[in-house]
Amino acid sequence: MAAEKKRLDPTMEPGYNPADVQAGWYSWWEACGFFGADAASTEPKFVMVLPPPNVTGHLHLGHALTVSVQDALVRHSRMSGRVTLWLPGVDHAGIATQVVVEKKLASTQNLTRHDLGRDAFVEKVWEWKTEYGGAICSQLRTMGASLDWSRECFTMDLQRSRAVTEAFVRLYKAGLIYRANRMVKWDCSLKTAISDIEVEHTGDVEATSLSVPGYDKKVPFGWMFHFAYPVEGSSEEIVVATTRPETMFGDTAVAVHPDDPRFAHLHGKFLVHPFNGRRIPVIKDSTVKINEGTGAVKITPAHDEKDFERGKRHGLEFINILTDDGRINENGGHEFEGLKRYIARERVLEALERKKLFRGKFPHKKPLAICSRSSDVLEPMMKPQWYVDCKEMAARACEALRNNELQIVPSSFADIWWLENIEDWCVSRQLWWGHRIPAWYAVLDANEDQTFGIYDDHWAVADSEQAADAEIKQRFPGATFKLQHDPDVLDTWFSSGLFPFSSLGWPDSTADYAAFYPTTVLETGHDILFFWVARMVMLGTQLTGQLPFKTVLLHGMVRDAHKRKMSKSLGNVIDPLDVISGISLDDLVAKLALLNLQPSELKQATEGLHKDFPRGIPECGVDALRFGLIAYTAQAENMNLNIQRFLGYRQWCNKLWNAVRFVRLNFHDGFEPEEDLDISSLPWSCKWILSSLNDIVCKINKSFARYDLSGASSAVYSWWQYSLCDVFIELVKPLLSSEELGEDGKAATRSTLYICLDSGLRMLHPFMPFITEELWQRLPHKKKSEERSSIMTASYPTEKPGWSNHEVEKEMELISSVVKTARSLHAAAELKPRQRFAFVVLCSPLYS
Repeated sequence: MAAEKKRLDPTMEPGYNPADVQAGWYSWWEACGFFGADAASTEPKFVMVLPPPNVTGHLHLGHALTVSVQDALVRHSRMSGRVTLWLPGVDHAGIATQVVVEKKLASTQNLTRHDLGRDAFVEKVWEWKTEYGGAICSQLRTMGASLDWSRECFTMDLQRSRAVTEAFVRLYKAGLIYRANRMVKWDCSLKTAISDIEVEHTGDVEATSLSVPGYDKKVPFGWMFHFAYPVEGSSEEIVVATTRPETMFGDTAVAVHPDDPRFAHLHGKFLVHPFNGRRIPVIKDSTVKINEGTGAVKITPAHDEKDFERGKRHGLEFINILTDDGRINENGGHEFEGLKRYIARERVLEALERKKLFRGKFPHKKPLAICSRSSDVLEPMMKPQWYVDCKEMAARACEALRNNELQIVPSSFADIWWLENIEDWCVSRQLWWGHRIPAWYAVLDANEDQTFGIYDDHWAVADSEQAADAEIKQRFPGATFKLQHDPDVLDTWFSSGLFPFSSLGWPDSTADYAAFYPTTVLETGHDILFFWVARMVMLGTQLTGQLPFKTVLLHGMVRDAHKRKMSKSLGNVIDPLDVISGISLDDLVAKLALLNLQPSELKQATEGLHKDFPRGIPECGVDALRFGLIAYTAQAENMNLNIQRFLGYRQWCNKLWNAVRFVRLNFHDGFEPEEDLDISSLPWSCKWILSSLNDIVCKINKSFARYDLSGASSAVYSWWQYSLCDVFIELVKPLLSSEELGEDGKAATRSTLYICLDSGLRMLHPFMPFITEELWQRLPHKKKSEERSSIMTASYPTEKPGWSNHEVEKEMELISSVVKTARSLHAAAELKPRQRFAFVVLCSPLYS
């Protein structure tokens, strides 16, 4: 059944109504197949993937910015004649989604994931994905995103899961994936290692108390505690300083600077641990700062990143003192075992005081690492994890940038392509939702279950359990063993890093992969340049032998009006649909109840909404939202949200509407535009506007070529506003209703108006797809030509050298300057708006 085109009332309404204009067009575009791309075509191609949004709820304004920029690029490319593919997808977003679903279970059913068990919990997450994945796609359609939905994918669908397994196995066999026991950022409430992108660093915290998940009262932070270690066989002591006294159960040395005379006589001596009697050596280490703290540093190699390195250098013992949920383990002894870490802190200080070893506490400024998902204070812990060796891949990525094989726009961000000193990438997460790591451990001895995973040669990495079984049998002929599938899942960024090629069918040799890989440009926010972009480049070059894209285009972050990061707890995360359709303050506040906020966060968020949106958000429409966001993108700078700006562009849409409405009233019945005009015979005003149009077409196409969408949107706005509407239409209004031009002159003026509207709407379409389609469809067309389909399949305007007329433009500049001066004199004289006055214009011989 053929797609039914929107029926337009021949009479235009007197004003622009966003909802009416938006209705009907997207479903028609999609049904007509305008978003598709033919893999068999030999025409030049433009390929881009949508950064897959997390399936954790609804899109926010940051997503709307990405969609606005990318759809503008895609629509311009399609109108420029290229085979254009824009690939949609949704990311499973491991930790983010698991946390959201866990919160929902707790608030609605008072259950934890452990109450359900792994399989049942994962089923719940799939239900969440089905519900919210569809909502996200609906929002993308509302935004006008011209994505090829026939190629939609999900980072955990069967094809993408196969790609993840294949990539992991290949990297392992190439020696680029290995297992190691190293320091990680550990979330005790989520019981998993955390990616750097999930870490929020506070400013310096000093002598304050903060809420921490799992604690009934606030926990003190920002204090430095001093306590003494007795010197073995002596009445002497060494005083150390620490912000985390509970970690002393893991102390295996005290370090002093080799040149510090205060401790020279203690080099090589031992201290006595006051709670377990363990001998602790005094070691020399040049990284100790003599004038900082007490000059002596307690070394806890298993719970501090600096101490981890010191421990390796000095061959110290690594003692873990915490359970996965942040309680003191058996290494704390009977008195402290089982205590939560911050409760243990208080008890340790009390015990030190009883032993007369406490030497005081002092306010101390120090930032904290907080998990953005759980709000827990992260704990440095040693955990066996899977790592990707990034050194060689990163070197190739750096070389590609140096050789201009890869371009970053704006170029200033090339300076932060920090890959030279990259650390290996921890890719395992202790979660239930995500890609299960394709690794199995062979337990050869029933007693080994308690030390799961300690023997490297017992691991088999394979694409299936059967393949792993065969590998272990070959490695240990005749042995009896039991295979245990690694319970961990992969870091979300691993599957996301494969997306430019997994979305096209890799590792299979599909027609799409052959036709559309590598992609053309990768557009995203600059905040994930390292987390996502660099990893795509590294994995793409390693696994496919090619860069996954030639250009990286970056945009800034959307902040609120107070320059703050968008955060649910602040109540400043705005749903783009609320800007599009408008929303009352009461409804904004009501939506907060859906966010599972803590009471204190809910109070703060409610106050924020009352302050920023006392009258709610007015209806702005899709086109105004898109245009307003794109106009913000200059140099990928962060943008401070201003709803009034979107409202201003909504009012500008009304100006466009009325301009077309006026011009249509001057197209008599049977009017057929003459598109091949004899420029030389046109009235002066028509020569000027066509020359102006030609200039702006050149400028916009050049802006698109260098991915300067802010410049392109500014140019098209200025031409519509200041050249076409404010000048040309106002110039020809009286002429079309008088006999001054004659019939030929009027006909030429009408055709010029038609050319301006037709070209102007096509120029504007990538930025404002709905209003331009609606207005373009209302323009007359030649009866002999075929019924026009859509503006999105029309050609984008290109330069017409014959229209360029610098002499006429110079004359208009003079006239404009005279008018501007006259208006200034009128204002200076404080005359009423319609009050006339006489003035004299003196022209130099140049203009006589």
